[in-house]
Amino acid sequence: MSTLPIAQRLLRKGHWSGPAETCTLDYDGRFLRRKRLSTDEGRDFIVDLAQSTSLDDGDALELEDGSRVVVRAAAEDVLIVTGPALPRLAWHIGNRHTPCQIEASRLLIQNDPVIAHMLEHLGATMEPALAPFTPEGGAYGHGRTHGHDHGASAHAH
Repeated sequence: MSTLPIAQRLLRKGHWSGPAETCTLDYDGRFLRRKRLSTDEGRDFIVDLAQSTSLDDGDALELEDGSRVVVRAAAEDVLIVTGPALPRLAWHIGNRHTPCQIEASRLLIQNDPVIAHMLEHLGATMEPALAPFTPEGGAYGHGRTHGHDHGASAHAH
């Protein structure tokens, strides 16, 4: 039995270059700490990061032998949101803590019927699509904003 190579180093997009295999993951699959993955070329490896991390399209994982695996965002079911007052629509999406990919003329969200219904009532048009989903990261740093609260005194005694 052979031991799988381990990736413990994350190189952010724009801070690395050179050859790399690819690993295509959907939005949920790009949030991980320790997980067995396979490259698109068929090589298995283990990711073992210090903490749960949101990987972005174009980031690379460096394996212990120095080789790299670039992360690619997989196409997945999304809704393309358009309509008048796009910033207002984006605000309502964000207010519900729904991940959102913000572009100049449209928004992309995961295909969620409840959010779609709300947006329709606000005058939005939705078009289902299969596309890579790369939503905005959190306001307080790189990646996702899990487990935050809105009260400054939430943990005060």
